[in-house]
Amino acid sequence: MPRIDSFLSLGRDQGCSDIHIAVNTPPLLRHNGELSPVKYRDLSQSELETLIGEILSPEQKSALQKNSSIDFSYTSPEAGRFRVSVFRKMGGLGGTFRVIPPEIPRLEDLNLPPAVNKLLSYQQGMLLVTGSTGTGKTTTLASMVNVLNTTQRLNIITLEDPIEYIHKSKRSLVVQREIGTHVKSYKAGLRAALREDPDVILVGELRDPETIMMAMTAAETGHLVLGTLHTTSAAKTIDRIIDAMPTEAKTQAAAFLAQHLRGVISQKLVRTADGRSRKAIVEIFINTPAIANLILSSKVFQIPSMIQTGKGHGMQLMDQALMEALNKKQIDPDDAYIHATDKQQFQRFVTNPDLLPQVNLAIS
Repeated sequence: MPRIDSFLSLGRDQGCSDIHIAVNTPPLLRHNGELSPVKYRDLSQSELETLIGEILSPEQKSALQKNSSIDFSYTSPEAGRFRVSVFRKMGGLGGTFRVIPPEIPRLEDLNLPPAVNKLLSYQQGMLLVTGSTGTGKTTTLASMVNVLNTTQRLNIITLEDPIEYIHKSKRSLVVQREIGTHVKSYKAGLRAALREDPDVILVGELRDPETIMMAMTAAETGHLVLGTLHTTSAAKTIDRIIDAMPTEAKTQAAAFLAQHLRGVISQKLVRTADGRSRKAIVEIFINTPAIANLILSSKVFQIPSMIQTGKGHGMQLMDQALMEALNKKQIDPDDAYIHATDKQQFQRFVTNPDLLPQVNLAIS
């Protein structure tokens, strides 16, 4: 058994989301968003090289030597499955291991709003899950694919970097392809997928204009495209896509979004009231004719107000979702304040006065 499996097993057993290893520090575990060291000696450069080297294939060692970083998935019979990022930095080698649960969570387990199921009823268009790194986007997408796989007869093609959750074909055929292993890039994978009779295409990350444009083409030609972006709201997602396009293509991108963007699920992980775990809090955007007109007329800044009043369509702003969870005593009030956009309405719930803006009481 590779020696690093001991640290990975410890992190999984303690319910951690990530295990970090770096030179001149003991292994670190992230639990509920906070890092804490393992009771172990500081790792030396040679020890770290050995720990990581034991789990790398010759091809991965060559890629690390060439590119100074690699991303891959690692499965241990003892410790389970992990998404791994290994990189060289000032001071030596480092690595981050993201714990992948053994079972794909159901949407109900993630406590996502019913509107998410509604969005999955579309057979064509683009559906995005957004949020910063580590907010559970991959888990949400895996749960969505699992719903489709369980309930419909579809050809689902996923493009992932790396493959995290492993889907077994149920009612649907699920074909998972890994960037760098099975296809050269997301762009190349999308081009190939369009020739493979897909119903649904999952794009792990819309990371560059070429990938975004290929995903748009797929959505326009009768496929349901699922993807992620590192944005924190629906309005910012729309702006990011339009801004990523060349000047001559921005109008076309806005027209695409107005017609083919079905919805955006933007999520954050917020500490629960008991402090023992974190809960996904989501903003839900569902495209409507009124919002489509705002996109076409370059009034994306007005979309948040449309979401705020769109509860009848299943929409909610992040602040609305935070307040609802706070009123139900599901999340920590201080963490809710930290994640809120309009912090003033959350100030009365804060228990740590250091978080609040300081009032200058000096007498002139």
